[in-house]
Amino acid sequence: MVTATLLGTFGAVACSPSSGASAPAPAVDNPLPPDGTHPVSRHAGRAGAPGIGDPDFPNDGNGGYDVAHYRLKIAYDPPTKRLSGVAGIEATSTQDLSSFNLDLSGFDVSRITVDGKPATFQRDKQELTVTPAAFIPDKTPFTVEVSYSGVPKPVENSTNLGTYGFIPTKDGAFVACEPNGARTWFPGNDHPADKALYDFEITVPKGTTALANGELTSEPKTADGKTTFLWKEKNPMASYLATMTLGAFELRQGKTASGIKNLAAVDPKYQSALDNLYTTSGKVTDYWSTVFGPYPFSSTGGVIDDFAAGYALENQTKPLYGGFTPDTAIIAHELAHQWFGDSLTIKRWRDLWLNEGFATYAEWLWSERNGDATTEQLFQKEYAVSADAPIWKYPAGHARPDDLFNSSVYTRGGMTLHALRQRIGDPTFFKLLKTWTADHKYGYVTTDEFIALAEKISGKDLDKLFDAWLFTPSKPTTW
Repeated sequence: MVTATLLGTFGAVACSPSSGASAPAPAVDNPLPPDGTHPVSRHAGRAGAPGIGDPDFPNDGNGGYDVAHYRLKIAYDPPTKRLSGVAGIEATSTQDLSSFNLDLSGFDVSRITVDGKPATFQRDKQELTVTPAAFIPDKTPFTVEVSYSGVPKPVENSTNLGTYGFIPTKDGAFVACEPNGARTWFPGNDHPADKALYDFEITVPKGTTALANGELTSEPKTADGKTTFLWKEKNPMASYLATMTLGAFELRQGKTASGIKNLAAVDPKYQSALDNLYTTSGKVTDYWSTVFGPYPFSSTGGVIDDFAAGYALENQTKPLYGGFTPDTAIIAHELAHQWFGDSLTIKRWRDLWLNEGFATYAEWLWSERNGDATTEQLFQKEYAVSADAPIWKYPAGHARPDDLFNSSVYTRGGMTLHALRQRIGDPTFFKLLKTWTADHKYGYVTTDEFIALAEKISGKDLDKLFDAWLFTPSKPTTW
């Protein structure tokens, strides 16, 4: 992601579960009584936690299960801003479950089934607690189907991020969900530590285009004044990267020079930017493939929508630019995220520098590649700020929940990588990047794992360097 504050900086137009489960009890069929209630005490097992275990975001995500696949069937009507959906969720329990939670903000929920049987449910703000007809033993696959409808409401955030989630627009919707806005349009486990596959069936009025992650599985079909789009993301994806951005778009499709599918889409207001978005996205994707390792997904590209979000977001396979024409630095940033953030995903938000610091350093690498400012020049420019500047008081290695997208996470994070490059040398540094992306492809990463790999590949003790750059609230002087 690039936020409004950082857009100015980079020259763009502003714009566990707990342990100790009881021994599994035998599965029994507990049909719902006539009054529809079903006390948890009648079930074996225990309730899944209302959070996934991230101490900085204790209510995000849920414990007790792991999602493998979302099948989202959604209809949206821009004039009325009404959304109706059926969310199919394939998951596996990680404990004996008497009940479990889903994250969902707003909407009326009309029906929930678990393994095809009606389940009871309760609402408490964003928590949707589901009690199945029979307890779910540990390590057991199960399916959930949630029918819901209503008018989506985005997250109005008073921090440096602004508004995010499902944002209705005059001709459709702008859908950018970092960090926890997926709950504004479908029920799920809304935390990056539970990635899953996604299938989207999106029905909109004829003439509206629906853009989601991955690839179209068939040509859109129109009947009775409505068009249905089928999209599939076949690689694991964090919920905040899921999108169903809707509207009137001009499209350009083809392949990059290396053969990767490339789709650029722009609101008609930005039609003059279409060719540049398509061409630059292709060039950047192919170049990063030589620096970071093979491109991890089946397509690349980008979307410019006419909504003044003030930020861009690295939606998997389809970076989204909110109400501005991105320059090459911003495109380089968002496409670097396809490796750092999308393929390699953080388990806890405190490690956000592994996404944003890497993408910021990628901007510097792109500048150097183009014969503009070198990475050393850009590093020295940032390092020259006074020792009492705010960036030095915010250690980039632990992003704060109330100031998650602070510029330190980006810039000081990127400077950390340059300091590391200086210390271990170019051959080792670029070998480290490719090893990092290969070892954790489609998986999860932590700062400790990156430090350990850097020390293993370089053969150096790097604790002092990482402590100075990531964890100390002062300007590094030696490392």
